[in-house]
Amino acid sequence: MESNFDIQEELKKLPGKPGVYLMYDKDESVIYVGKAISLKNRVRQYFQTSRSKGIKIDRMVAHITRFEYIVTDTELEALVLECNLIKEHSPRYNTMLKDDKAYPFIKVTVNEPFPRVMLARRLVRDKNKYFGPYKSAAAVRDAIDLIGKLYQIRNCNRRLPRDIGKERPCLNYHIHQCGAPCQGYVSEENYAKSVQEVLRFLNGNYESILKELKEKMEQAAAALKFERAIELRELLDNVKKIAQKQKITDNSGEDRDVLALAIEENDAVVQVFFIRSGRLIGREHFYLRVSEGDQSSGVLASFIKQYYGGTPFVPAELMLQEKMEEAAVLEEWLMMKRGGKVVIKVPQKGMKEKLVEMAAENARLVLSKDKERLKREEAVTIGAVKELETLLGLSGLNRLEAYDISNTGGFETVGSMVVYEQGRPKRNDYRKFKIKGVQGMDDYGSLREVLTRRFRHGLKEQAESREIGSFTAFPDLILMDGGKGQVNIALEVLREFQLSIPVCGMVKDDMHRTRGLVFESKELVIDIHSQGFRFITRIQDEAHRFAITYHRQLRSKNQVRSILDGIAGIGPTRRRALMGHFMSIENIKNASLEALQATPGLNQKAAQAVYRFFHERNATKEGETK
Repeated sequence: MESNFDIQEELKKLPGKPGVYLMYDKDESVIYVGKAISLKNRVRQYFQTSRSKGIKIDRMVAHITRFEYIVTDTELEALVLECNLIKEHSPRYNTMLKDDKAYPFIKVTVNEPFPRVMLARRLVRDKNKYFGPYKSAAAVRDAIDLIGKLYQIRNCNRRLPRDIGKERPCLNYHIHQCGAPCQGYVSEENYAKSVQEVLRFLNGNYESILKELKEKMEQAAAALKFERAIELRELLDNVKKIAQKQKITDNSGEDRDVLALAIEENDAVVQVFFIRSGRLIGREHFYLRVSEGDQSSGVLASFIKQYYGGTPFVPAELMLQEKMEEAAVLEEWLMMKRGGKVVIKVPQKGMKEKLVEMAAENARLVLSKDKERLKREEAVTIGAVKELETLLGLSGLNRLEAYDISNTGGFETVGSMVVYEQGRPKRNDYRKFKIKGVQGMDDYGSLREVLTRRFRHGLKEQAESREIGSFTAFPDLILMDGGKGQVNIALEVLREFQLSIPVCGMVKDDMHRTRGLVFESKELVIDIHSQGFRFITRIQDEAHRFAITYHRQLRSKNQVRSILDGIAGIGPTRRRALMGHFMSIENIKNASLEALQATPGLNQKAAQAVYRFFHERNATKEGETK
């Protein structure tokens, strides 16, 4: 911390230019990020005693020990920078999305010669098309399954046209869910037409497919192809179910999102209606963390920055409950992301006003219904993190990383990294490590390798200015499964990389139960009935579970390989054929010679070799026993 920072003197030096400012507390944590058309005017307002600023600002200013600022050329540049800094620091006094779960999207890889339709959990700035968000992965898979049945679009990983004809068509071709472009059965031109139909379907245009399915069903029935007619009727019903959900229509046929907010104390919910081609195709609600005194227009502006900063699709219009001061610059920012005109409106009458009212009512209902649940969740997540901060004497703990090592007698040693943010597991950032440079049972050496690889990779990503990811974002606290020894290994690795991150050990007793924490060479006792204790136990169990699951996978894989690789004439292809046919080593061992000879991919000589291997081996064991 800069102890000689004189706030009043630094206020005099502020330029009257656009930019972003960062407020710091005594622990050098960023507690607020804001943007301004004039840094000089905006930042000074926080420290004017004669000006009424509200409860939230008064509390924040009491914690400010210094500030920084970054000058930009325009207010738009300041807005972009503000979004990036809020995402990186998660400041305490900024309005933040509580829910960091990744809502899945449908991705259509339109930049490929033969595009695929697939589930996307992470959004990448590429030239593909994304649709959503969807409430769950199951909803995405159902939609992809229906698209396969309707349009026969592939979802495999084959590289076309390079791999055309190299392998047999997969099961999807035989069940009529793919036209097998991998075999050249569909021309690139005809396939592209099907893809365009898929894009229209995902945008909510169902009329053409409903008409086509009905005509095909009637034709199949007239030709007495009743099984095909039944299949088409089922498809027709599935599409109708989706279409019937679209109860609201709009003659303009525009793509728009309707946003409405409900606030109660420190909780808020934003309800978003997704309207595509004039139809309401879905909705989603988002929980936010707000502070006392936050204005609804400001909360909604913060939500727009965070939500549309992370979603690939920006509609042509946003409809809101009330006007925002930042509307003009937000429109400009959204236009930049969309690559086309974006308008923010506050409708005053007609269907559009009713849509906003409906969204607001849904937001109020969600907040009312879930308030008690939210409080309980916050107690076991954010509340538990606050208890941990108090115990360790730290503040601003957002991202926690925990590490564990698993092996059996030094065999196939693996490491795990689990990540928690805002007290919740962030499973997309979990990582597993197969230990390469350590032989035998050496947990300290294995931990050193895992941490070295993790932070070397992270520093490389930061140097390459990559987007925030599992390695790029560094933790606010590292948790080691163990005591002083494990903590010291972590601190040594951090010193090598010139990183300053607090490290804490999670210690277990002789009964393998969590008993306390090791921090700064001292063992700290935790109340076993507290949320903080339960939180530490959950993290420790999760790191152990993730490591041991990976270890079992590798161990099982290598055991299968070691047994079958001992048979002359059985290579990778025949090994896969055996396991695919019999499903287990036990079944292969008990199979008759005739059954082995009937295995696809095995000739008579290979089948005899497998049979002799297991039966002669068993006979030898029985003789040794006798």
